[in-house]
Amino acid sequence: IGTPFENEILRNYLLVTYPFIVVPPLPEKRAEFVWHKLSADNMDPDFVERRRVGLENFLLRVASHSVLSNDKILYHFLTEADSRIKALSATFRVKNPDKRFTEMKHYSDELQSLTSQLLRVRARVADRLYGVYKVHGNYGRVFSEWSALEKEMGDGLQSAGHHMDAYAASVDDMLEEEEHYADQLKEYLFYAEALRAVCRKHELTQYELETASSDLISKKQQREELATGMVRTFSFKGMTNKLFGQETPEQREAKLSLLEEQIVQGEETVTEKTVECEEYVKGAWVDMQRFKEQKDRDLREALIGYAVMQISMCKKGIQVWTNAKECFHKM
Repeated sequence: IGTPFENEILRNYLLVTYPFIVVPPLPEKRAEFVWHKLSADNMDPDFVERRRVGLENFLLRVASHSVLSNDKILYHFLTEADSRIKALSATFRVKNPDKRFTEMKHYSDELQSLTSQLLRVRARVADRLYGVYKVHGNYGRVFSEWSALEKEMGDGLQSAGHHMDAYAASVDDMLEEEEHYADQLKEYLFYAEALRAVCRKHELTQYELETASSDLISKKQQREELATGMVRTFSFKGMTNKLFGQETPEQREAKLSLLEEQIVQGEETVTEKTVECEEYVKGAWVDMQRFKEQKDRDLREALIGYAVMQISMCKKGIQVWTNAKECFHKM
């Protein structure tokens, strides 16, 4: 599946080449939101294995995407990725922001915040659950020691102690299995950032269009002022003319000619930026709707799976105490 570095380069390339796509995230580089039993060491074999599975999942997401899966020009990102990726992180103030993208950006912020909170709560619950299970080992020790003092009650106490020991030991495997559900939530913690990147890219596209339009209006105004000799707004150029005299007809004609060329170029730029913005909005909105369906489906399955696991754990606890009750009945 490639090294982490290679996968990171691949994802950066996809971000640059397909800015309208909600690109699947890479797994975490550092262990976060883990309960205390699991090591936070990035070189820990369990963490390395979880990251390997996460990288494999990233590639599967890319390979199953209707647009990304058709890409065949991977080498171009080597020269383009760095500068354009940095541009995505900039904040631009657009005059007429698209309400849908503004709301989606806000949603991505809230999704990341709430997912982080949920992961922290889960880690705390796992910690406490781990402690509750392990403390049942004390029941096992006490019952086993007590059984040595009793004759008729001894067998029942010893059997109950065995059930408690088994209960205490079972939490290790269960919480390691539960980490799978945490990884599914973590994926969407990072997906939130991918969604935000799409919105930021839209801001950049809109900003470039508005800048080009503003520049074109300014050039047309300069042409009108130069042609009529009337300055509508204060400018240092107008003040200079008043102080040092008007330009010669030849100078004015040369500037008019240059402005005409710049206006033609400006109109072409505005047209290109308008088409680029419209196509980006169309493509990005389609992919964000696809992402929404994927997210709803994945998170619903993950949360249901987590609930089923919690129910199973509770049933095991009930069964342990039911077995203990039977042991006590036989004393």
